[in-house]
Amino acid sequence: MRITGDRTLLRISGIVIPVIMCALLLSAALSSERDLNSLKSRQKELSLLKEEYLLLKGRVDSVEGKKSFSQVKGIVQAVDELLLPMGLKQKIKSVKPTGVKELKDATEEEAEVHIEKADMNETVNIFYKIENAPMALSVKKAVIKTSFENPAYVNITMVLALIRQK
Repeated sequence: MRITGDRTLLRISGIVIPVIMCALLLSAALSSERDLNSLKSRQKELSLLKEEYLLLKGRVDSVEGKKSFSQVKGIVQAVDELLLPMGLKQKIKSVKPTGVKELKDATEEEAEVHIEKADMNETVNIFYKIENAPMALSVKKAVIKTSFENPAYVNITMVLALIRQK
């Protein structure tokens, strides 16, 4: 009887042990799958952050590059260098410096610029040149009104700021 009891015990343990091993392996596989899904979601988040970081880094590098090219003495010279090559000498009515603000690490010099009888193409070119200037220029305020003599032309009044590092 003892031999048959041992054989029965061996048969039962031969079935129970593989079942327990399968349960442990299944549990480990499910845990690994959860970890994999968690890592994939973190990878997506980090990928989005990397793209945003590169975009912001490009913007910062662009602004820092503009600061290093700024060899102008003041806002009036900056406006002249920017707009005169476009052939707008007769259309620029006035460039009036309005003030200088001392910021933490920079100086901001403002001027009010009046341009009369510019067509739409020239207007777009003016703002494009300001945006892509090799110096840190900022449009603080812009007013664009149609000309009284010819509605195809516009009069532009804007406040430009030149930002220079101390």
